[in-house]
Amino acid sequence: MSRFSALVATAASATLLFAAAIPAQSQAPSPAQPPTQSQEQPTLSHVRIVRISEVRGAVQLDRGIGKGYEAAIINMPIVEQNRLRTEMGIAEVEFENDSTLRLGPYTEVDFSLLGRTAQGATVSDVRVVKGIAYVSLVKTKEPNHFNLAFGDRNLALQPDTHVRLEIRGEQAKLAVLGGKVQLAAADQPIEVSRKHTATFALADNTQPLVAKGLESESLLDSESESRLDSWDKNMDQYHDRRASMSSFGGVPYSYGVSDMMYYGAFDNAGGCGMMWRPYFASAAWNPYANGTWAYYSGAGYSWVSPYPWAWTPYHYGSWSFCPGTGWGWMPGGSWMGLNNIAAVSPAVRPANGTAIKRFPVAPLPPRLGQTTSLISVNHKTLVHSGIDSQGSFVFRKDSAGLGVPRHVLGNLRGFSRHADQRGMATMPIYRPELGRPNAMRAPGNVPAQMGAQRGNAPANRGGFSNARPAGNMGGSSGGERGMSAPMQSAPSMNSAPMAAPRASAPSVGRGH
Repeated sequence: MSRFSALVATAASATLLFAAAIPAQSQAPSPAQPPTQSQEQPTLSHVRIVRISEVRGAVQLDRGIGKGYEAAIINMPIVEQNRLRTEMGIAEVEFENDSTLRLGPYTEVDFSLLGRTAQGATVSDVRVVKGIAYVSLVKTKEPNHFNLAFGDRNLALQPDTHVRLEIRGEQAKLAVLGGKVQLAAADQPIEVSRKHTATFALADNTQPLVAKGLESESLLDSESESRLDSWDKNMDQYHDRRASMSSFGGVPYSYGVSDMMYYGAFDNAGGCGMMWRPYFASAAWNPYANGTWAYYSGAGYSWVSPYPWAWTPYHYGSWSFCPGTGWGWMPGGSWMGLNNIAAVSPAVRPANGTAIKRFPVAPLPPRLGQTTSLISVNHKTLVHSGIDSQGSFVFRKDSAGLGVPRHVLGNLRGFSRHADQRGMATMPIYRPELGRPNAMRAPGNVPAQMGAQRGNAPANRGGFSNARPAGNMGGSSGGERGMSAPMQSAPSMNSAPMAAPRASAPSVGRGH
């Protein structure tokens, strides 16, 4: 069996274990209409959690614990009645089936309802209070329901639908980027097809105006909005490509696996068997050395890891230490929700007789009742990869992917090996500018790093340069909180660099 076949077989067996970990639920007929918050069915369970899968810039989450809005952290759980908002920042929320909700700057959303029917279908009510939000729903076999609310409107979105919703004053614009949307009307439903826009007057209940084209009246400038649209499309491509490469794709509760497949791989860890390990992690790296305890009512403190891949490995399976290799993750067991303290398992002896050592690596959670709702844990200095002052991207040993943007820097395995041997690996990157020469500056409303590309800048055409080194992406704007400043020092876990996929990245899935 080839090494690639072995990896696929291991991932496939892990999928079976993963699926078996899902609790069996009694069968019940699905509701004829999508249940909303005002029409909750007695069979709905409200124990769902979804995750914040991307945080860039100023983003806050209100977890409903009486503390109001606090800093949002990547991999932080979102439960029913939570509220998420952005200021000068962007965020992505990932649902269980890899569907996503993306927030542009100055956007606020309420998660009014996160329920599950007795037969396993999900019911999600999301209200956009202000700003610009993208909803991208994957095609599923389950009769999932997703209700998008704004003003006094409530739209039932079907699977395999992709929309952009902008709210500005008393007007809302719904652009259909993929699939189609049915709007309720007095006489008969109004269908909004792909590449059409419906404009709503929020002050009254008149019928929306539907026009061809993806119209917009954003508070952002045109270049900023173009970057947001590109970011949304690129993230769809990222999720689609990673899911198609992974045997985990389509398995319930498998959200976060896309990131695992990009930031690491299953491998035979020094005789300890097949384990998943993140790239850029040596034997000295510890999966529980850094993180945050986040408090949730009724559940206590939940462990939140800062790494971009760190959702599934901290809610399912277990970490094991293999001598000479380091910590690796193995699937198995039951799914852990908010109470995700990994149980310490006894030593497991594989068929070859080599014992895998297991240690209680998870730090003890704080005592309940403490006044602090976010408690940082830093047993080691947190290592970041990032852009240096010369405009190159530097992969650092033991960063375990922290600071590496999703999707855009190609296959990370080779860089990981180089960094493990020499402590770091470097990749040249550049930032192409949009528009005319006099517009060659970073827009003030979105992260300028979203425009970075790998490789060297193309040759000058037309008498002026259309690119600049990514190490100085437009300078620092006073209101951007360092989002476009050169990354000469280690950034915080919430402000790692952004980048956009290469122009040659294929356009796949979700109605594009």
